[in-house]
Amino acid sequence: MRIKMKEKNEKHIESGLQTEEEFYIRPRIANKKMRSAQSLFQTVYLYGISGCGKTAFIRDFLGKRHYHYYSAEQLNEAELDFALSEKQLIVVIDDLQQLRTDELRETLIKKIEVLARRQDVWLILSGRSRMPSWLLSVYYRRVFTVIEEEDFVLSETEMTNYLNLWGVTLAEEDFSKVAGLTKGIGIVLRLLALELSAGRPFDTNHIERMRNDFWDYLESHVYDQWEMEIQEFLIQVSIVEEFDQHLAEMITGRSDVERMISIAEQLGNFMMFKEAIGGKRIYEIRLAVRHSMRRRLLRTYQKERRERLYYNAGLYYELEGDTPNALKMYEACQDTERIAGLLISNARKNPASGHYYELRQYYLSLPEEKIRESIELMAGMSMLQSMLLNIEESERWYEELKRMEGTLSGSTKKAAKGQLVYLDIGLPQRGSSALIDILKNACTLLMNRNISLPEFSVTSSLPSMLNGGKDFCEWSRRDRELANSIGKILELTLGKYGKGLLNLAVAESSLEKGEDSYEIVNLTNKGMMQAQAGGKIEQCFVAAGIFAWLHILNDHAEDAREILQNFHQKAEKEGSAKLISNLEALQIRISLYQGKTAEALEWMGLAPKEELEFATMERFRYLTKVRVYLLMGRYEKAVNLLQRILYYADVMHRTYITMEARLLLAITQYRMGDGKWEENLQKALTQAESYHFVRLISREGAAVNRMLKETTWKCKNPSYLKAVLTETEKIALAYPGYLKQVTEEASFSENALKILKLQAEGLSTTEIAGELGLKVENVKYHNKQNFKKLGVNSKTAAVTEARKRKLI
Repeated sequence: MRIKMKEKNEKHIESGLQTEEEFYIRPRIANKKMRSAQSLFQTVYLYGISGCGKTAFIRDFLGKRHYHYYSAEQLNEAELDFALSEKQLIVVIDDLQQLRTDELRETLIKKIEVLARRQDVWLILSGRSRMPSWLLSVYYRRVFTVIEEEDFVLSETEMTNYLNLWGVTLAEEDFSKVAGLTKGIGIVLRLLALELSAGRPFDTNHIERMRNDFWDYLESHVYDQWEMEIQEFLIQVSIVEEFDQHLAEMITGRSDVERMISIAEQLGNFMMFKEAIGGKRIYEIRLAVRHSMRRRLLRTYQKERRERLYYNAGLYYELEGDTPNALKMYEACQDTERIAGLLISNARKNPASGHYYELRQYYLSLPEEKIRESIELMAGMSMLQSMLLNIEESERWYEELKRMEGTLSGSTKKAAKGQLVYLDIGLPQRGSSALIDILKNACTLLMNRNISLPEFSVTSSLPSMLNGGKDFCEWSRRDRELANSIGKILELTLGKYGKGLLNLAVAESSLEKGEDSYEIVNLTNKGMMQAQAGGKIEQCFVAAGIFAWLHILNDHAEDAREILQNFHQKAEKEGSAKLISNLEALQIRISLYQGKTAEALEWMGLAPKEELEFATMERFRYLTKVRVYLLMGRYEKAVNLLQRILYYADVMHRTYITMEARLLLAITQYRMGDGKWEENLQKALTQAESYHFVRLISREGAAVNRMLKETTWKCKNPSYLKAVLTETEKIALAYPGYLKQVTEEASFSENALKILKLQAEGLSTTEIAGELGLKVENVKYHNKQNFKKLGVNSKTAAVTEARKRKLI
């Protein structure tokens, strides 16, 4: 039998691991599927990015057996006409992605279908893309075994064995770097093994050189085989992390983007997609391809042409309201005017709806002279520095703006005065003690048309009025009195943000004090309806939160969950990303009462990372995270985070957060056996008693119940202590598992199992995210947790172990 081969050196490089005189490790999953296909005599389709090891695998698997090998690029249809044979014929058709025309495809399809039906032929097909659309008709009629790209990825054990063949042994830390760098892909691992076996040091320079070697390989062995227009298209869209059809049209100026995407998908597994809200397809070029394309962009495009691409992308993001990405693009094309314009526009928003923290690097890099050109930027810098806990800098910019206001006249002076009043009301460090007089003055100025105020957010997208944008614990002492005296002033001053505010604020204050539920429901309904009639969704979030807590207190956790799920649908249409993230955190708090451990552990993958930086706008999610740390038994992590929260609360006069954090710290110390728990518990109780806040304590239920019975704290008001003890006991009985420590191996969530099943089917992380409607970060977190629970360190091993345990 004749074996038709390509040039040896080219296939040596593409296989990534194999020639006769070199080393090879056969990927176990791919091998298992191939053996199964051989025993069932099924046609096989293998696919993966160039260099993942498809051809090397075929050669190694077939070994010394005779087989017919063809490249689709050079194929003559007459070569596929075989006489019937008593012995099995093995036919390999490689490089299916090279079939560029419909005519060639139609011809080959007919031949493939004939060969797939024959009992004496074992047909093996190979290409770079997922099952190409032109081959699907055969695939559905004749059952194929599909070996996906991920099946060629070497596990950590297989990588270790392969490096050992080259005489390379790495320390654990270096091996982790290798695993992260190569992702188990054959060609990358081979390049690295060649370097290490030659005695070159494994350092930053070596890693960078190896990356460039791989990019060189992609350019010479992959991209140069493509038509110029598809190369141009991918070079241009590579400037962004992901794109939809409209963004690609804006960047490239092409009207045939859909056709270009279709061609790109046929060429290979270089691009992934996910489905966004509304059925819109979002595409992402794979990281190595994207980086190599960007290098091509720098090498082949003049500076002016490159900047035009970034400008077009920035304009798209600006029109979409995506300020952070717009700024990245404008920074890349050095358009300082656009950058300044966006920062001014963002500074006009309140911290809950704007992107102060996310854009801090842009604000902080602005020259002070540039900031002084805009009263909005000056006010924005004062607010940003406050959010960063740089109080002196915040007050400095306030004073600068105040001095400037004294030199202005006309509409500019009016605008500056409005910004000063806005800061007087909104700066976090100012607290709420002097706020009544400030609000009365603001109302007078508004009525006399002496100022115009920027937008406010009383809640900062949190489910609380009492503990939202500011701390209003002091106001709760006189809630109804203040509602009657300054209620109208508040509504007038705050505009849409004041709709429903009074009723909701009094309802929440009454909820915290443990007052009559009927009256709380009545006030909450009134406030919610007022907010729905021309108000803001932030106030509706407060209403949803109050209703949810009432259901929890009455042992109706499922009803609380339903309320928040229904509100979630509304928030996805109308709410900001910050509101949705806080809503998800509130839903996790409900899950903790229900004992839905897996959901809480899953959420931790999306929770803010306090180890990297402490973002004051994430305070609600941080306090939720502390509770999950308690659930997980990670007490040191809980203490560290609580210490940061307490520092923030002290600087910003956040009384409610101080009490809540002290209570959680006491619970943590109690579990750690630290005798200081009682001191912190007593401080929290004393402060809470001064406001008659019952629910702040009682909602912690089983987590604090025993501590309340053991403490020697002396209350001033016996009725307060009785209310706290009675309700805490009630909640502890209703939710006995609340914050009870569990092991991470406790259970697998529904999503965790779905991810394992999809991994078993060969889907990538991005594809799984698209399939399940999850964020990629969420899927990655599930992977880490699944590895931990299953005691493995790779996706392949996770799938195998899950099958052993009959999880999938």
